[in-house]
Amino acid sequence: MSFIGPAPEEGDLRHIGVLFTDIDDTLTTHGRLLPQTFQALWDLFEAGVSVVPVTGGSAGWCEHIVRAWPVAAVIGESGAFSMTARRNRVEVRFWDDEDRQAQRQAAHLEAVRPLLGQFQLAHDQRLRLADVAIDIIGQDVAEVEALAQSIRNIGASVAISSVHINTWLGPYDKRTMSERLLAELGLAEGSTPTDIGFVGDSRNDAPMFALVDKSFGVANIVPVLPLLPARPRWISSSEAGLGFADIAQAIVAARRASR
Repeated sequence: MSFIGPAPEEGDLRHIGVLFTDIDDTLTTHGRLLPQTFQALWDLFEAGVSVVPVTGGSAGWCEHIVRAWPVAAVIGESGAFSMTARRNRVEVRFWDDEDRQAQRQAAHLEAVRPLLGQFQLAHDQRLRLADVAIDIIGQDVAEVEALAQSIRNIGASVAISSVHINTWLGPYDKRTMSERLLAELGLAEGSTPTDIGFVGDSRNDAPMFALVDKSFGVANIVPVLPLLPARPRWISSSEAGLGFADIAQAIVAARRASR
């Protein structure tokens, strides 16, 4: 395993007990979950690390993830809700009242449609409970930013990932829901902020880089580093899912060495 620039020392990693992570182009590689990455999730689980994906992805994706992956919880639609699963029963905790968030989403979708131009809604929009997602794969960067700004101008929150513009009405984001989840589930009980890590790859991960001390980027984050108000502390030399696997390996090795 290797890192771009300074590498974390064993002492930096041995106490990480909660690892938040982005999904698209952080866990996935070209849209797929590689076997090395899925094994890395299991290695973290068996080492006692609570993994929590934090994504702009839809509720439909999140329910599958929390049911089938070795994760403690999942946060979806940029902080609109969290999900946990126990004995195949999924519990959803919304940031706000569920009906209120649904009403906001319906109104916002109607407001966004006239702004789309050549852009299309994400294929999984029908699986979303609170936000509006717009596909930006292959689109010109300047045009993406122009659309994002036009949405901000109507008073909405906007986050830009490697695959989507995610937009919503409500006072939450990835960071605020992560903080709430930590408190509600007691995931970090008895620990300190330095015991919590995060792995990401994109502009919408900046709030999470600012939240935690042990922050990591995978190599594909390098082109957007100048756009980030908060940057990862360490960057893997491998991209996407393979970069995540390297980071997981370093954490697991540090935890085993401390026993």
